[in-house]
Amino acid sequence: MTQKVAVLGTGKIGEALLSGMIRAGWAPADLLVTARRAERAEELRTRYGVTPVTNAEAAKTADTLILTVKPQDMAALLDELAPHTPADRLVISGAAGIPTSFFEERLAAGTPVVRVMTNTPALVDEAMSVISAGSHASEADLAHADEIFGAVGKTLRVPESQQDACTALSGSGPAYFFYLVEAMTDAGILLGLPRDKAHDLIVQSAIGAATMLRDSGEHPVKLRENVTSPAGTTISAIRELENHGVRAALIAALEAARDRSRELASGNNN
Repeated sequence: MTQKVAVLGTGKIGEALLSGMIRAGWAPADLLVTARRAERAEELRTRYGVTPVTNAEAAKTADTLILTVKPQDMAALLDELAPHTPADRLVISGAAGIPTSFFEERLAAGTPVVRVMTNTPALVDEAMSVISAGSHASEADLAHADEIFGAVGKTLRVPESQQDACTALSGSGPAYFFYLVEAMTDAGILLGLPRDKAHDLIVQSAIGAATMLRDSGEHPVKLRENVTSPAGTTISAIRELENHGVRAALIAALEAARDRSRELASGNNN
């Protein structure tokens, strides 16, 4: 039997997921989309051959609903979906900070819910998507979520109690690396390099370092030590990073992101 999947609130991440699924072999005819603006829905139809529908139509006809709206818009969306969503629909949430219980309380009793935190590298098929089961989600439901989000990168299953930590690490993670590249580029300019050359040097170094971390199997400490010769340039730089508390600042930053995720879960959107 053909499985229909609906992406509700198809913004950048929703579109990245949609295009990745098509590249992975999903038939556009089996993919439904909703969008706040009619012109956006028509753009998706033209670009991918998918079918724009209303949220209510998606709930009635799709086997899987992927909710990609912003956390502050989720309650209103669920109010709209609840009268039309049978208990056998798989509901996948991509909203930061919102627990599966939030959905289970608002939808039909027994509705399977899977929580997923992905990140913006989904746009280039290099996402890290973290998947957790709600009270009624089965192994088959988790496998289906793995298959969908595996189309745009890597997936990892964790208990839902670890989702806020994962949001801090990987959900927000790309922004930390962009911030670091921005700072290093400014440093390169200060050292006398043109911006474009500093950018190219840093980006390629980042790609190379990430590939080594992924493929070598070595601990990051070992890889760092391989670059750090006695009394050399690298150890001088590392000493300054430690003197300025960069490691402690990173830990504090991730704790702040985790705490904000918890605040969002409690309904504090301010």
